[in-house]
Amino acid sequence: MSKAYPDVRAGTGARLRRRRRALQLTLRDVANQSGLTEGYLSQVERDQVNASVRTLQRLCGVLKLTVGDLFEQGESTASPVLRFRDTHGMSFGDGATKVKLTPGSFDHLEVLLGHFCPGGSTGVEPYTHGSSEELLLVLSGEVEVWVREQRHQLSALDSIHYHSSDPHRVVEATGSQEARILWALAPPTY
Repeated sequence: MSKAYPDVRAGTGARLRRRRRALQLTLRDVANQSGLTEGYLSQVERDQVNASVRTLQRLCGVLKLTVGDLFEQGESTASPVLRFRDTHGMSFGDGATKVKLTPGSFDHLEVLLGHFCPGGSTGVEPYTHGSSEELLLVLSGEVEVWVREQRHQLSALDSIHYHSSDPHRVVEATGSQEARILWALAPPTY
């Protein structure tokens, strides 16, 4: 391929393998969940075969990636600095937004910044996602964090840790002020 178009396949298999290992999944686990054979997955991870787009979609579904994540340029070409003014928040729950602060190329850590309007929440129902270790740190304001039906009142610089597989929910506690929190998850589940 020309220098203008790098070989995007190079390293795709290694990226899939790193992610699988970060999620503590075996080839058999991924094979069972994706409907592919262990032998074929091994060849994909060693870049010995070219997987179809549909196959990559199936693998990424199991590994909680997007196909685009496989083709991100490495950190050597991208700046490690993320300017907050350049971020784009995603609305979720009720009166809440979050911004992902870690690049998609990170396999072992994910950090999200959450903003809650007065009375905002992650939603009425507790939720789960993956089986990561999760830490929530309150940067400003006050929140109630519900984990497995137990209520915890947190203020600025208080933190709580739990597993993302435990039903949990976050609510801005005062009803009159904003709150900002930071989530750190290992491995990533979003």
